Amino acid sequence: MMGYNFNEKPLLIFWETTKACGLKCEHCRASAILEALPDEMNYDESIDFLSHIKEFGKPYPIVILTGGDMLRKRRINDIMKYLKDAEIPFSVSPAVTEMLTDERIKSFLEFGVSSVSISLDGMKDVHEKVRGVPGVFDDTVRVVEKLIKEGIPMQINTVVMRSTVNDLPKVLKLILDKSVKVWEVFFLIKTGRGIDREDLSPEEYEDVNKYLLYATGYGIRIRTVESPIFRRITLQSGSTGRIEGGPLYQKLVSETEKIIGKKPSAIAKSVIPTRDGYGIIFVGHNGDVYPSGFLPYKVGNVKNQSIVDIYRKSELLRKIRDPDNLVGKCGFCEYRSVCGGSRARAFAYSSDPFGTDPSCSYMPKSVVSA
Repeated sequence: MMGYNFNEKPLLIFWETTKACGLKCEHCRASAILEALPDEMNYDESIDFLSHIKEFGKPYPIVILTGGDMLRKRRINDIMKYLKDAEIPFSVSPAVTEMLTDERIKSFLEFGVSSVSISLDGMKDVHEKVRGVPGVFDDTVRVVEKLIKEGIPMQINTVVMRSTVNDLPKVLKLILDKSVKVWEVFFLIKTGRGIDREDLSPEEYEDVNKYLLYATGYGIRIRTVESPIFRRITLQSGSTGRIEGGPLYQKLVSETEKIIGKKPSAIAKSVIPTRDGYGIIFVGHNGDVYPSGFLPYKVGNVKNQSIVDIYRKSELLRKIRDPDNLVGKCGFCEYRSVCGGSRARAFAYSSDPFGTDPSCSYMPKSVVSA
């Protein structure tokens, strides 16, 4: 991307503004609770952290206000006003609760929010089981419709795990029906309340990523979180755009074409090689900094060091950005520069942030030919 050297500045800064949230999501990375924790950054500390972002230089990284529920952050309006006045682009990821009112949605326009992320993990039964609150599915659909009506750019976020994967075609149809342009798909990591029994097999991970590439042919932009193998699969599809998937891929494609009533057209080809700590950085509620929200390996704290210094000088971050430092199968892979595997998943399974991503079934050519 023009103006970006991911060794020098991130594309995205995820800020866990608070752990407070009114939902009870069974997979929650943040293990969110009803009230803010005592060590949450106060307003002055928050503004000090944000002020250093301008030291990265233009174009400034995009700040993603997340949580918990960012609407429960104290003085969140003042924080959004500061970002607007400082001309730092930012997006918001609010929880769908009673706090996300029509008035609040309209205020996002006033504060110049770049986009709004809304979580939708499946149809009613599936989504409400995941989110832990009855009625949240209907509320979510209403919020999506309101955002579209107000002309606010928005995206749907969906977590992929065993209990949600079969609803992906239905979520895709809803996205198309509501004219949503971006779908961000999260793959489960064993952090917070992430649960082991919901994890997919490597072959299923491969099939789901191939399905997402297929789904781009319906004219929506799809990004994956903690599944950089999506980029490897995109490149492997080549100029023909041909995708050959296994049983789960075939099942999802068949269901999609049945409920949508047509086949997709040209699939996406572009890739942006961000990964944990490389183009992405995460700031916790208390200022602790991590390569991503799913990789709990602390590299600093913005209360006593600028986010710029942490991003550029952390020894771990500098090492993790070099694909030649990866070990195991990821270290041999010819796609390590554009994929590199999920460092968070490698850490979750082996306690080594440089290890092999266990979700990947691909065997590198150098290993096959050895």
